[in-house]
Amino acid sequence: MHLLAYPLNVVTAPAKIKKDLAYYETRVPNEVLPAMLMGFGGLGITPTGIVQRKSTLPTGWQSVKLSGVGVQRKTYTVGRWRPGSFLLSLSYMRTLFFALLLVMAGPATAQSLPASPRQLYPGLFEAVQVARVYPDNKTFVDALPRKAPAEVMRAYNEQKNKPGFDLKAFVATHFITPAPAGGQYRSRVEAGLRHHLDTLWTVLQRNPDTVNRASSLLPLPHPYIVPGGRFREVYYWDSYFTMLGLQESKRTPVIRNMVDNFAYLLDQYGFIPNGNRSYYLTRSQPPFFALMVTLLATEEAGDKTVLRYQPQLLKEYAHWMAGAEGLKAGTATLRAVRLPQGELLNRYWDTSDQPREESYAEDVAAAKLSKQPPAQFYRNVRAAAASGWDFSTRWFGPSEQLSTIQTTDLVPVDLNCLLYYLETTIAKSYQSQGNARQAAAFLGKAQRRQKAIMTYCWDAKAGWFLDYNFRQRQRSVVKSLAGVYPLSFGIASQAQAALVAKGLERDFSKPGGLVTTLSRSQQQWDAPNAWAPLQWMAIDGLRRYRHEELARTVATRWITLNSTVFQQTGKLMEKYNVVDSNLTAGGGEYLLQDGFGWTNGVLLKLLNQYQPQTK
Repeated sequence: MHLLAYPLNVVTAPAKIKKDLAYYETRVPNEVLPAMLMGFGGLGITPTGIVQRKSTLPTGWQSVKLSGVGVQRKTYTVGRWRPGSFLLSLSYMRTLFFALLLVMAGPATAQSLPASPRQLYPGLFEAVQVARVYPDNKTFVDALPRKAPAEVMRAYNEQKNKPGFDLKAFVATHFITPAPAGGQYRSRVEAGLRHHLDTLWTVLQRNPDTVNRASSLLPLPHPYIVPGGRFREVYYWDSYFTMLGLQESKRTPVIRNMVDNFAYLLDQYGFIPNGNRSYYLTRSQPPFFALMVTLLATEEAGDKTVLRYQPQLLKEYAHWMAGAEGLKAGTATLRAVRLPQGELLNRYWDTSDQPREESYAEDVAAAKLSKQPPAQFYRNVRAAAASGWDFSTRWFGPSEQLSTIQTTDLVPVDLNCLLYYLETTIAKSYQSQGNARQAAAFLGKAQRRQKAIMTYCWDAKAGWFLDYNFRQRQRSVVKSLAGVYPLSFGIASQAQAALVAKGLERDFSKPGGLVTTLSRSQQQWDAPNAWAPLQWMAIDGLRRYRHEELARTVATRWITLNSTVFQQTGKLMEKYNVVDSNLTAGGGEYLLQDGFGWTNGVLLKLLNQYQPQTK
C-alpha cells in the first residue's frame, strides 16, 4: 500500500513515507500532491465533495518534516490536522478524483515501477551527465552497472571527495558501456538494396528481455525490432513504419509480437511509453497503436484481430483523455484541451518538469537561455520529445528559437488526426461486437473531433492544416508536414486536399523528397531535412485523394535518394537532406544514426508499390 491508500498510523517509517513522496513527486499532477500532503490522512467522499480526512500522526508527534523528496530534493513539513483544513470544490472534485484513481488503481503500482537512472544514482548521475563523461548523454542512462546500484553509490560517496578522484575512470570501472544497435553489421552493397533490407530485420531484432532491476530497459515479453544506432530499445511511433516493411517482407509473426508488446505495455503501465526505458515512463509518443492493430488485422483475422485488442485500445484512449470530463472551456489538463466552444482536442504532455535524463546536459544548458521558469521550459521540451519532433520551429515562438518553445500551448493537427483514427477504430470494434450504443458513442466522438480539427486547424488563407495555439486562441503560422495527416485519415474535403497538394508541390517538394518545414533553423525536424514517416503519410494522403502523379513523384525522389546514399555508404539513414543530396542531414542532439527501422520499412513499402523490379 502506498501513500494515498493508508493513514499515517498504518505506515509510519519516515524512510517509507519519503520513498512514496519521491515517487509521486515525479508522477502525480502538480495539483494533486498538495492534497496528499494535507495531513497524510487520505481523502474522503462526502455528499458535499471530497474532503481531507483527519490525520492520525503517531502519539507524541506534532509534525513531520521530510527533506530530499523527489528529483528536486524538496522539503515538506506537515502538522496535525485542523477542522476545515482542506476541502475541494465540487467543480474540481471530478478531475482530482480521476487523477487519484489513476494513482491508487492504475495498471502499475509504485512498487512495480522501476527507478530511473537519476533516481538510482543521485549526485553521480548529474556529475556524469554534466561532465559529459560520455559525449552522448543517452549512453550513461543505457549503461549497465557492474554491481548493484546501492554498491555503486556507496563507492562513489566514499571516493568522490578524495584527492585525485577521476570520475571518468570511476564510471569505466563500475559501468558497462552499451554498444550501438547493429553496430557490428557490415553491409554488402553489391548484394543489392533488397538484400540489405531483408538482412536488417534480423540484425535489428531483439529477443524477449529478462528482468534486470539495475537496467533502465523495461523488459518486453516478445521479440521486437529496434531502430538502430543509439536507439537500442523499441520506440512507439517508429514501430508502425517499421511494420510497413515487415508486412512487405511477409513477417507477420514479428508484427504480431510487436503489437503484443505494446498491448503488454498498455496493460502494465496504462499507456505506451516513448520507448521501453524507465526514463521514458513520463510520456508517450504519437498514438499509432490503432494503426498497428489495423495493419495486423489485414494480415490475420480482420475484425476478430481488432476485437482482440479492444481492451488495450480503450486503455490508450483513456490515457489520452484523462481529466477531460471536468475541463472548462479554454483550459487544459495533462493531454486534454477544452477549446473555446467546448470542443475537446489534445496536446502533447510529459508528467515530469525536470531535464530529460537522456539529454540532461543539453536541457540544463538550454534552460539558462530561456526566460521561462525552468520547470515550464523542461515541460515544453519534454512535450516536444513526446511528439517525436524534437526539435522543430513548429513548437517555437516567433523568434524560432528553442528558448521560446511552447509545445504545451499547441493543439497539434497530426496528434488529433491519430486520435480520430483511434476513436473510429474503437467504434468499429464495438460494431463487430454488436454493441451499437458504444459504437455510436465513439463514432460521435470521432465526428466531433473531425469538426473541431476543421474549425481550429484549417486555414483557408494558407491553404493548409496548422496547429492551434489554444492560449493565444489563434493558429500557428508554421507550415509543416503535419498538415498532410488530415489527408491520410480522410478528414479533409476534396477542395482542402487539392490546396494541400498544391502547397506540397510548390513549397515542400525538393529533389530528394519533401522537407519537414519551410524553416532552416538547424533543428533536425526542419529544412533541409526529411524523414521517412512523413514521406509515407504525405504519399498515402495524396493517393487517398487521387493525386497520384504527385504521390509518385515524391515516392520516386525518396527512393532515389535512399538508394544513392546506400550505394555510396552501404547504409540507410535516420533522416536525409532532400535539398542537396551531396550533404548529410544535420541538426539534433546526436550524430546521424544509421540502421534504420522506419527508413527501412517505408523504403521497402515504396519499392514494392513503385519500383517492384529494383534489386
